[in-house]
Amino acid sequence: MVIEDKLQELKEQINKIVPSGITISDVEFEGPELVIYTDDPKQFADQADLIKVLARDLRKRIVVRPNILEDPERAAQEIRTVVPENAGISDLFFDPETGEVLIEAEKPGVVIGKNGVTLREITKQIGWTPKVVRTPPIESSTVKQIRTFLRSVKDERKAFLRKIGHRIHRETTSKDQWLRVTTLGCCREVGRAAFLISTPESKVLVDCGEKPGNTANGTPYIYVPEIYPLDSLDAVVLTHAHLDHCALVPLLFKYGYEGPVYSTPPTRDLSAMLQLDYLDVVRKETDKIPYTSNEVKTYIKHSITLNYGSVTDIAPDIKLTFHNAGHILGSAIAHFHIGEGLYNIAFTGDFNYQKTRLFSPAVSSFPRLEALFMESTYGGSNDIQPQRRDAEERLYEAVSTTLKRGGKVIIPAFAVGRSQEVMLALEEGIRKKKIPPVKIYLDGMIREATAIHTTYPEYLNNDLRNQIFREGLNPFLADAFVQVDSPDLREQVISGEPCVIITTSGMLSGGPVMEYLKALGPDERNMLIFVGYQADGTLGRRIQKGWREIPLGWRETIVINLEIATTDGFSGHSDRKQLMNYVAHLQPRPEKIFTIHGDENKTIDLASSIYKRYRIETHSPMNLETYRMI
Repeated sequence: MVIEDKLQELKEQINKIVPSGITISDVEFEGPELVIYTDDPKQFADQADLIKVLARDLRKRIVVRPNILEDPERAAQEIRTVVPENAGISDLFFDPETGEVLIEAEKPGVVIGKNGVTLREITKQIGWTPKVVRTPPIESSTVKQIRTFLRSVKDERKAFLRKIGHRIHRETTSKDQWLRVTTLGCCREVGRAAFLISTPESKVLVDCGEKPGNTANGTPYIYVPEIYPLDSLDAVVLTHAHLDHCALVPLLFKYGYEGPVYSTPPTRDLSAMLQLDYLDVVRKETDKIPYTSNEVKTYIKHSITLNYGSVTDIAPDIKLTFHNAGHILGSAIAHFHIGEGLYNIAFTGDFNYQKTRLFSPAVSSFPRLEALFMESTYGGSNDIQPQRRDAEERLYEAVSTTLKRGGKVIIPAFAVGRSQEVMLALEEGIRKKKIPPVKIYLDGMIREATAIHTTYPEYLNNDLRNQIFREGLNPFLADAFVQVDSPDLREQVISGEPCVIITTSGMLSGGPVMEYLKALGPDERNMLIFVGYQADGTLGRRIQKGWREIPLGWRETIVINLEIATTDGFSGHSDRKQLMNYVAHLQPRPEKIFTIHGDENKTIDLASSIYKRYRIETHSPMNLETYRMI
């Protein structure tokens, strides 16, 4: 059946379901969604459960879009008339591509109304579909720029979504049934994550990252015959925004990929921010950048965002569902349902199976699961992390000791995830008088990353959301935090009073941390505290191993006299005990587990231990291997 016939059949089915008086003018696949166009959006709004009924009966993601949209200026006036003033509307963002209006408000509940009555009234009055979000406590320039850019390319994006929609819903042609996974990176190593899922009908790439600290061999094997040409891919799925998983996604577009990239909304925004910064760092170090900001824009234009738990068709025979991975904001375990109940496979990306100050633990229960690719960063038998509270106490002790002797504390941290965990711990330490009152300077992208965290509070754990929005105590806005936004201020921090500096990059692979290390490294009163994993080959790992002189260019050397400390326990990764515990709690228990994203000895050790304890078939794959699942 051709797409046009399939759409006509769906239109006839819809007309049988919707009440008389509602006219369906057209239906169209746009990306993974079935869009219903109507002249009667107000009647749809009166039928509160109609869209749910359509989605259930048609087994599609349904969006209703009016043929004619109210002028945004007039629509904005209507919204402010309908919504009570105490809702505190701060911004309205109209998206003609989707027919949606994003309403930012200090009190979203007031905009929604009891049982959604106010939202339905908005739709009746203006036709636009309202979506409500809480006004971010910290404004993010990244989020605003992405929304503005997407609005500027709405016509191109609509054409793209229709093209992808038709590709997703094409007829299957093969009578064979098989599933293969090819390892293109991230096996028996940390970094350059990339895995290819192949069926007779489809190809999907999971992640495309760089390898930290490795310029010679830092790119996944994206040139091999299994994946090439890149326009043969149906989709790219991005588990989270750290560079070892997302840095080279724009490179795919440079070399011919034209399809969608699926991620959660925070992952899209954070990855674009980090990719642009990655280009700046690479440009300063080598003058050879792998792609330009134009490819980052192309990635954003081709992005399709999904929330946790939303089952979505991404190819004729593949459905994708994201689940919370507990690692960083928006991080996801990607679960793939292959065929009509044929096979289920999941990729954890990086995950954390414990509750942290920011996130709930990773999801361990799935409808079905036959195979799992799981990270093994701390998979070695001795990789036991201390409890988070113990780690925080050690951090307080190290900071207090350094401040008492008149020194400064440098904490290199990833802008996304680790920085926010450390910020929250230090804020509480000052508030509860566990460390002296001290200025905490944030350098690099940490402030902007934090702003994106506050843009998506639904991805934070309940305790932190309640603290920020119900108790009115937002730790991210504490007076102790000062953003370093100029070279002059950085110089003042270096020459000024004892303080704490949280700065990028987390593995000392460039960024502002190098300036602090150069200036403060020779003074033994200062302290450098590692709070995250340092990959082999990075400057951070070398300093951990005891290097005391660091070459900087041809003639310059950084002298390391300051005290070095490693405070384990802040990692966004599960340790050995949690990894084994995760397997124990998996529901259902998979038939096969592949241990990836870890040093060679750790992935082998973890695979062996899982087999011995749980009698599950395990593999510690190498790069460039292909496994047939069925």
